[in-house]
Amino acid sequence: MERLDNLRPLILFLSGIFGAAGVALAAAASHGGDTRLLGTASMMCLVHAPALVALYAVGRRVRTATLAALVIGLGTLVFAGDLLARHFLSSGLFPMAAPTGGTAMILGWLIVAAGAFLRSEG
Repeated sequence: MERLDNLRPLILFLSGIFGAAGVALAAAASHGGDTRLLGTASMMCLVHAPALVALYAVGRRVRTATLAALVIGLGTLVFAGDLLARHFLSSGLFPMAAPTGGTAMILGWLIVAAGAFLRSEG
């Protein structure tokens, strides 16, 4: 997992972007229209933003934290991005994008769980 250390700043970057996007999307969803997609994208961003901060914080002590954060971050990006594309462009990012992103988020959380059984790095 040490090879992923160079990517750790990306985790914090994604967290900040997801936090800001989540708030902006919640505001957009509150202004009418079909808000189902915006609300769901907002929720996914706001739920995973603090999780990524936490994984970043424990990244050197929990062996799977960096990998898990990257997988969760990518999954959130694809899932929320697909919902936004559907809302604003009336077309998804690519076929099966939302399920792919959702599956990646689930996998990321399972990687977090696996960290409980692996010896920490430091």
